[in-house]
Amino acid sequence: MKNWQERAGRWGTLPVAAAVLTGTVALYIALVAFGNMTDFDTNREFVRHVMAMDTTFKDDDLMWRAVTNHTLQDIVYVAIIIWETLTALVLIAGTLLWLRGSKAHRAARRISTLGLLMLMLLFGAGFIAIGGEWFAMWQSAKWNGLQAAWRNFVLAGVVLLLIQLPGRGEKIP
Repeated sequence: MKNWQERAGRWGTLPVAAAVLTGTVALYIALVAFGNMTDFDTNREFVRHVMAMDTTFKDDDLMWRAVTNHTLQDIVYVAIIIWETLTALVLIAGTLLWLRGSKAHRAARRISTLGLLMLMLLFGAGFIAIGGEWFAMWQSAKWNGLQAAWRNFVLAGVVLLLIQLPGRGEKIP
């Protein structure tokens, strides 16, 4: 019985939780990037409509912000996909470092933090602030991704808080 409890106790540690959660977020954003690459047109239309502000209230005081140039819209969309892909790679690296053992935990924490901050920057600054407020996405009934952006931002934030907790006998600088 004691042997089973010891083995089970190792699975219930903070580093294991950090690895699982970092890996889950890595898988998620990797699938998002993959989906955007393999089904390019669907979310390109989303980015185009948000930037064109064509489904907002069309208030003259805001419409000067609209970007209707398809080339510029597509550049932004490709940049988003590149950022998602880089974020996934960083988070995969963080997950692998968590799995390497206690000697790699400091590096795992730093790499995972970087990846999670990249994700929070994309969804917080990119979708919530720029898309939601600058391009008034909140006004659109059809092309409004704020709920999904908030969900992703909060998910990354919760995982970030968890991985910042000190492990047993560890002091975080």
